[in-house]
Amino acid sequence: MKLKTLQTLYRFTDILILFFLIFDFGFSIREDYKPFRMPVYTVITGLLIFFNVVKHSQYSHTKALKKTIKFNIAILITTIIAALTVYYLNHDLPAVERPLRPKVIYEIGLFFYLLIRLTFFIKYLYKIYFNPAILFVGSFGILSLIGSLFLMLPNITVNGISFIDALFTSTSAICVTGLAVLDTGKDFTQLGQTVILILIQIGGLGILTFTSFFAYFFKESSSFREGMYLKDYTSTENLQDVFKIGAQIVAFTLSIECLGAIFIYFSIDDLSVVENKVFFSIFHSISAFCNAGFSTSSSSFYEPSLRVDYSLQWVLMALIIIGGIGYNFIFNSSAYIRRSFLNMFRKKDKIKTTVRVITLNSKITLITTSILLLVGFVFFYFAEAQHTLKEHTSTFGKITAAMFSSVTPRTAGFNTVDYTQVATPSLLFVILLMWIGASPGSTGGGIKTSTFAIATLNIFATAKGRKRIELNTREISSSTVNRAFAIICISLITIGISILLLLFFEPKKDLLAIAFECFSAYSTVGLSLNLTPTLSDPSKYVLIAVMFVGRIGLLNLLFGMLGQVEQKFYQYPQENILIN
Repeated sequence: MKLKTLQTLYRFTDILILFFLIFDFGFSIREDYKPFRMPVYTVITGLLIFFNVVKHSQYSHTKALKKTIKFNIAILITTIIAALTVYYLNHDLPAVERPLRPKVIYEIGLFFYLLIRLTFFIKYLYKIYFNPAILFVGSFGILSLIGSLFLMLPNITVNGISFIDALFTSTSAICVTGLAVLDTGKDFTQLGQTVILILIQIGGLGILTFTSFFAYFFKESSSFREGMYLKDYTSTENLQDVFKIGAQIVAFTLSIECLGAIFIYFSIDDLSVVENKVFFSIFHSISAFCNAGFSTSSSSFYEPSLRVDYSLQWVLMALIIIGGIGYNFIFNSSAYIRRSFLNMFRKKDKIKTTVRVITLNSKITLITTSILLLVGFVFFYFAEAQHTLKEHTSTFGKITAAMFSSVTPRTAGFNTVDYTQVATPSLLFVILLMWIGASPGSTGGGIKTSTFAIATLNIFATAKGRKRIELNTREISSSTVNRAFAIICISLITIGISILLLLFFEPKKDLLAIAFECFSAYSTVGLSLNLTPTLSDPSKYVLIAVMFVGRIGLLNLLFGMLGQVEQKFYQYPQENILIN
């Protein structure tokens, strides 16, 4: 078989699978056609096995590609054997008594197969066109649009959904924001909630992280420029291990989310508010770790039984903090602790492993995060003592509620209090926490803790008449300081413009509520004063743009568009400009 013909048939089959899955998932199928689903799935899977076998023989000279093809064949063969086995074992049982349906096995296997194909297609795009910022922005834009089309399928929602609401929900999920125009628990079916969950997971990690994971897993060769981009995206200093770190990020994320789901499962006290305990645990574990803020509960965790389920809230807080503190800090700290621990048990005559110190970036991240959490906790504990904390009778309950109110504005978006009843000073403090956000290299948003720390240190250095920021025998580079203040200025300009536009489109709305919503959208938090569902379509488009800009970072886009200017090897004379 000719290579071009094979590739054409291969891609056509991929498209056929995609449309068949969309049709099977998203539309209600007549009873007359349901018996044909199994044969169609079996034929498609068999065709894919055949194409992969032929492709394996055609690419006998490429070891990495052969490994990928072998893995694809293994997935497809396992899927078809498992599905047929389940079918022949259970076909005599009534549909309601079957523990597992063959259709589900086919759907899971083919979905995973298409995910691998998608990541390598994106890798191909990086080879033919490489502008990191443009591709990064484009991937989020395309995924947001595709997600909105999926959300408009009939079986996804209970009563249907408009395009603007589907686009808003999809953008909010892919940007891990959490603002919602519809009730995720009531207006979306479980299939719709699953689509939202997949968008959250992809948006939290980034599509390039998945690509690097499969590239490392299959030992696929990658270009130097791909490594340079992934180095910046993952905030990694070592280019040599950058794809290994990308794979570690995926593995670490999935491990923590699985562990979080288990803890959530066993920490739920009242089962009356949870229809499907397993799905509830998985959904909120991923949503918490990715700092997304989506919940299948209509009022998030302000439900009467959930707001006093303190063990559940501490699990969520742990997931939010781990997801928002940054992978760079986690890997740096774990390596330091692991090597220090091993050195304790090494004999004196053996050479001990060199223990690298905690980096300055990790120290700034840890100290700033700790200060913000502590200050936030103290503030809410006293400021809300006569307001939202009054309903908690025990001291432990008040401590938990205050701590949750300090953690969740760090781009998480869950709430255990009614923010419409929160005191005005507390709302302003929440806006400050939302604006600062999480740490760099994490799943969270905001201007980032390091940006806020650098700007604060620069203020003190300038006040003392110093020209440099010196910290722990290190000097902060001028480019870092310039970038920090650029990010701050861009964030305030973007939020300011969005507030003005919303005031223009919604003249009767409260200014504080609009400002709260805009800060929440830009910092990808998701906390709301119940304003978003009441907004007009133009206002929704404004918030969609703000969420998108807040997730991708306008500075990254500007770098991609303007960063190709030639380097100038000369310098003009300096002149001071009057400031203040």
